[in-house]
Amino acid sequence: MPGSELEPVYLIAGSDLPKIALALRRLRARFAEGSVEHLFAESSPGEAVVAAMNALGLFGGGERLVVVEGIERWKKADVEAVTRYLESPTPGAVLALAGDPSRLAGLEAACKGAGSVLVFDVPARARGRSLDYPAWVRAQFSRAGLQVDQEVAERLVELAGDDTLALQSEVDKLTACAGGGTVGIREVELLVAPMQETSHFALVDAWGSRDVGGALAACESRLREDEAFVVAARLADYVGRVRAVQALLDQDLGVREIAERLGLKDYPARKQAAQAANYSREELDGALVRLAALDFALKGGSRLAPELELERALLEVTRPAGHPSNGP
Repeated sequence: MPGSELEPVYLIAGSDLPKIALALRRLRARFAEGSVEHLFAESSPGEAVVAAMNALGLFGGGERLVVVEGIERWKKADVEAVTRYLESPTPGAVLALAGDPSRLAGLEAACKGAGSVLVFDVPARARGRSLDYPAWVRAQFSRAGLQVDQEVAERLVELAGDDTLALQSEVDKLTACAGGGTVGIREVELLVAPMQETSHFALVDAWGSRDVGGALAACESRLREDEAFVVAARLADYVGRVRAVQALLDQDLGVREIAERLGLKDYPARKQAAQAANYSREELDGALVRLAALDFALKGGSRLAPELELERALLEVTRPAGHPSNGP
């Protein structure tokens, strides 16, 4: 924390959650055991926090700390209560507010006037306002003494998502398993646990490489989590994106420019470009038509079981070029 003396309030915010957690740990370490109260905004409205701060004034024996996490859940009345408190804070009591204050009008200004506002953010991309999570991942590996390629960092983000706490956990795990060696795509795909939302990658990856057996196995796995129409919709969306990438490749555009045009990150764009090379234009057009027919079938156009309709369509759009088309 800035300076040697503690301030009445610290607002700690940003997208770099591990740094926020570290800042809170360092702040808690400044206080004696039993002198810290930990609250959560969801169950602790502003008036309750103010009451806790005022109650600390009744205790002697040094400074005390109240930590409130998840302040983005507060309402206007909560902010007003804390703002009034900060006009005359309790001597010897320190308030730490953690979370996203962007929708809490006036809170940041009140904290800045009475204490400090600390913001720890993931770096922004060179172009646009989006955050560069792969760059953040590479920085964490570098601090651990490992250098990883951009493609490795992108694949890790693709699998684990943009929760920096989850990403830090995966970086720590990969670093430990590397034992001073290297971390590549293979290690990431073997060791990183994908988010539930991204676990369908196994299906689209198998489709993209024309791996019929892998696609059917991944489809069966997905059907344990999602309804057939959800799996089909995600597959159709993905095939459409690969078709769009292929169309831009046919215009002699580079992968980086394609990524910018379609709003893709570099690694997905490169992967989809490689998958597009496995299919002709006619095959991708035919796949989109077949998946549209599947959508109709799943919405009542067929008497067959939805899972069977999905597997038949998947087989037809995945099998290698030149395979007989008369039945699965």
